[in-house]
Amino acid sequence: MEWYEALILGLIQGLTEFLPVSSSGHLIIGQTLFGTNSDEDLLFAVIVHAATVCSTLVVLRKEIADLFKGCFSTKAWNPQKDYVAKIFVSMIPVFIIGVFFKDYVEAIFGEGMIVVGCCLIVTALLLGFSYYAKPRQKETISYRDAFIIGLSQAVAVLPGLSRSGTTIATGLLLGNKKEQVANFSFLMVIIPILGQALLDLLDMVSGNIPQTPVLSLVLGFLAAFLSGCVACKFMIGIVKRGKLIYFAIYCLLMGAFSIIYSL
Repeated sequence: MEWYEALILGLIQGLTEFLPVSSSGHLIIGQTLFGTNSDEDLLFAVIVHAATVCSTLVVLRKEIADLFKGCFSTKAWNPQKDYVAKIFVSMIPVFIIGVFFKDYVEAIFGEGMIVVGCCLIVTALLLGFSYYAKPRQKETISYRDAFIIGLSQAVAVLPGLSRSGTTIATGLLLGNKKEQVANFSFLMVIIPILGQALLDLLDMVSGNIPQTPVLSLVLGFLAAFLSGCVACKFMIGIVKRGKLIYFAIYCLLMGAFSIIYSL
């Protein structure tokens, strides 16, 4: 992987991890167009996903610090512990997918841009529906809502089905407030991404670590981290203003392009 390819792919990952347009789908599109090596793709994906987690930690540092402070409080139960418990409830579906269906998901990733295109169109439909639906708003995210949002995150492991778009749209359709859904969507993914990155690294260590140039990995990480910080803050503002319909149009166009290109 050349340094400029890593830079571009890192920017793609950082921007699309938080924008509702599917980072995995765009990485596959970019890697297909560049024709990069599949082994390099895996190591690079681990690095840039770790970078976007770091972006989340930086942008939502106040919220995360508040949760940590509350969790170590001497009180038996408080709002922070309740919130963290909901995050763990949301992770149950994706944990089941990762443990029992990992091979099936990886096989789907091998199908290429045709699957990405179809899933991008599904993302567009979901974003469009959440934009026009006007359910009654709730004050807080319930445990039931957390689990349903977690189910949508588990389904969004498919390439082209945006994780942030699917979880945010699901939360909005359940009647949760926009800012609450955006923050919950970004916080709930930290542990699953880090866990998957650790498992992928262990797999590579037990086999052969791809000889990806260090410069490419460093540039990819920095590009994903910096663009991720921008995209995370931007996306929270976009969700507050309810402008997801524009991303629905974009996903529809990219989905059509992916299908046409693959054919």
